[in-house]
Amino acid sequence: MKDSKPANEIDILLVDDEKDFREILSKRLARRRIRVLEAAGAAEALRLLEQTPVEVIVMDVKMPEMDGIEALRCVKERSPATEVILLTGHADTRDGVEGIKSGAFDYLHKPVEIEHLVRKITQAHNKIRRGIAEKQEAEFRERVKQQMVVAERLAALGTMATGVAHEINNPLAIIQESAGWLGQILAAPEMRDIPRRADFEKALDRIHKAVDRARRITQQLLQAVKTQSAERVDPASMTEVDLKGLAEESMALVGSEAAAKKIDISLESVAPHPVAWSDPYALLQVLLNLLTNSIEATDGGGRITITLSASQEEARIAIQDTGSGISPENLTRIFEPFFTTKGVGQGTGMGLYVSWGIVTKLGGMITAASRPGEGTLFTITLPVKKEP
Repeated sequence: MKDSKPANEIDILLVDDEKDFREILSKRLARRRIRVLEAAGAAEALRLLEQTPVEVIVMDVKMPEMDGIEALRCVKERSPATEVILLTGHADTRDGVEGIKSGAFDYLHKPVEIEHLVRKITQAHNKIRRGIAEKQEAEFRERVKQQMVVAERLAALGTMATGVAHEINNPLAIIQESAGWLGQILAAPEMRDIPRRADFEKALDRIHKAVDRARRITQQLLQAVKTQSAERVDPASMTEVDLKGLAEESMALVGSEAAAKKIDISLESVAPHPVAWSDPYALLQVLLNLLTNSIEATDGGGRITITLSASQEEARIAIQDTGSGISPENLTRIFEPFFTTKGVGQGTGMGLYVSWGIVTKLGGMITAASRPGEGTLFTITLPVKKEP
């Protein structure tokens, strides 16, 4: 019979105490593009699995020291996703039934028919691949769901924010003008020796700083609402962006800030020449926002790593820091406007909100993963090709 070959090469671990049986079966499986790692017993197999994990194990039931059923249970405890096919040379089916109860994918009788074994190995491998694909799809759906929840929340906030920002600017102008008028009075020669002059000057300075901060907040809010409400990105600004070059530019712009805290920023590229279809200036703003946040959250001597990767469909920019991290309750709110964990006067809470809006309008996604004390990972996913 002509050898049949699976579409993709499969790695398996063959466990049997009979050397001749292993060698013959390994050669026959190799002709079918199944690569075989061999072990003479269960203990050796468990040691090999720690060094070289495989998805499928073909294992004899009757072996010295530890039988296949006990070894199967050990494998499932360490790696529940690994599929095990048991081989038995006995007509008694009790071992097979016990194996299935313990989590075996299937059991076959010796002498095993090679094509039947190949089909079982392929089925076990496909089952694992489907499980991985389903898990990835579920994770993708959850990310999209989270993005939609944030989008709906921000849409409502945007409508309100526009009116609020304009209304706040009017009293801010009056406060600023009044403070300036008081400053002029205080600067008059006859006011030079008034009691507590220093306190008046200090109070006026605080008023000016508070007005400036409030004005920056309203400006960022209006810019953010404009970003979120734009129907689409200007096609003229979209182009094929060299992500490595853009990342290096962003690192140079925050270099002095990082050097002042002795923070090392490194760049790693998984893909040779990662590119994305995007607006380089808007994307640079996002990278600067994220890098600035990471620098502020990271203690002196820490590290920030930018990792670039790309497939035929999407490109990814991952920014990982060794900073203080974000608590689970705050992680769900970091893309909301005005939400910040920084002290009063140290942050407006608009940087991540604006970054989220930019990436969304660019047709991408931005997510965050973090644990307190273990740093934070921001991941930007962008399309590689121009939308039809």
